[in-house]
Amino acid sequence: MVATLDDTKRSAIAIKLADMKAIQKLIIENEQKLLGQISDSEVADRFRKMLDDDNKNIGVLETVIGQYGIQAEPEKTVAQMIEKISQLQQGSELSLYEKVFQHELLKHQQVMTGLTIHKAAQKVGADVLLAIGPLNTVNFENRAHQEQLKGVLEILGVRELTGQDADQGIWGRVQDAMAALSGVFGSAVTQTSDKDDLNVQDVIRLDHNKVNTLFTELLASNDPQKIQEYFGQIYKDLTAHSEAEEQVVYPAVRPFYGQNDTQELYDEQDEIKKLLEQIKAINPSNVDQFKDKIKQLMDVVGDHIRQEESTMFAAIRNNLSSDQSEQLATQFKAAKTEIQKNLGVVGAK
Repeated sequence: MVATLDDTKRSAIAIKLADMKAIQKLIIENEQKLLGQISDSEVADRFRKMLDDDNKNIGVLETVIGQYGIQAEPEKTVAQMIEKISQLQQGSELSLYEKVFQHELLKHQQVMTGLTIHKAAQKVGADVLLAIGPLNTVNFENRAHQEQLKGVLEILGVRELTGQDADQGIWGRVQDAMAALSGVFGSAVTQTSDKDDLNVQDVIRLDHNKVNTLFTELLASNDPQKIQEYFGQIYKDLTAHSEAEEQVVYPAVRPFYGQNDTQELYDEQDEIKKLLEQIKAINPSNVDQFKDKIKQLMDVVGDHIRQEESTMFAAIRNNLSSDQSEQLATQFKAAKTEIQKNLGVVGAK
């Protein structure tokens, strides 16, 4: 029984997510460069706000990739495109208008890739759709940025062609268009707070929700291949989750959560790891035997989740500030990313 997920559709989504992260970094780099070239205070202010959003959305993309559970490299063609655009944005070959135009095209690419991933997830599995849920935030804000950039392009283009300022009423039309977008993206939640990241409880709860969805999907299937794929992802997700918690979260909470309660969490995860190895040795063609063992695993995982989400989460809320909890989430995600890479990275195409 393999311990990896050999599902080409899921791997393809992982690569697209890696593409989005790489392009998001380029977008941030572009906005930093453009801010140094823009003299119009209103346009510069809008770019600063977009830059704030985009810095936060890097964190959202990292969360999505971590929840998805498959680390991948961007496509080679995307990496080459990024290098070329970065050089053009740095140089003097393009006018300011042309640089902003190229930037708007990148935003369009992000929007279409994000929406495509969302639609593909609906076809691949409920656990995938759940994992990429926060991507809606990135999709919405990139689409809103597109509308703002159209306004910027009109102002810069008119000024470049005529030497005169465009009708400032463009911003009113931009705001109307942005308001209409909420209907396109449904219940997307924008990041209007000053939070730099999710807190550690949010990130851990997302992991819990995903593995419960995978359990449901596995038990609903009688196809040995699909059962193998679902277990492969369960194995990878629980392994990365537990190791990251043991590296980052449990040592941080032990001083206020207590030695005995913290040790109980370690012990439960040891039991989970043993069950994972036992299930790994079972042929998924023995569907009944396989599912019986999965149900044992679900019971142990369920007890573990209940303890974490009740007493451990309460201890974190009572003893850590919001900033400390967000920082712990960042450290947890970074540890999990490294573990996921060691479990198997999808290569670039």
